[in-house]
Amino acid sequence: MKNKPLGKFGLSIGYVSERTGLAPSAIRFYEDEGLVQPFRTDSGQRRFDRADIRRLSFVMISQGLGFSLPEIREALKSLPEGRTPTKRDWERISARFRRDLDSRIAQMQALREKLDGCIGCGCLSLQTCKLYNPDDRIRRKGQGPRYLMGDRPSEAT
Repeated sequence: MKNKPLGKFGLSIGYVSERTGLAPSAIRFYEDEGLVQPFRTDSGQRRFDRADIRRLSFVMISQGLGFSLPEIREALKSLPEGRTPTKRDWERISARFRRDLDSRIAQMQALREKLDGCIGCGCLSLQTCKLYNPDDRIRRKGQGPRYLMGDRPSEAT
């Protein structure tokens, strides 16, 4: 028999699991991480609000996009307590994530364009590195692949 929603008494973990595709153990993990806050019945059973289905779905999507649990937790903190989040509440969160995703996309596009050329890593093993990074001048900016991290060849001087 399938778990059924319990209306004003909250949703069972089994029902939330069925709706989100998450295992109950994953839902309990996200509870431990503070991403959902189910309430307890008098007998101690977890019960979830309908809004928790959306929260958990948001967590799954956000993780798939590469956001960390602390980043997701911080975003979810901005949602209202005591009421179901509105479309406007979710738009506010998505705008913040959109800015981060736009930045990541730009960084990945730059990486794609520079992958076969000098990346400012300091190896100076490619002929083109001597053109973009003569004598490893970009190292003054710090360690790592400086051009892939956002520095420009013009900043090497």
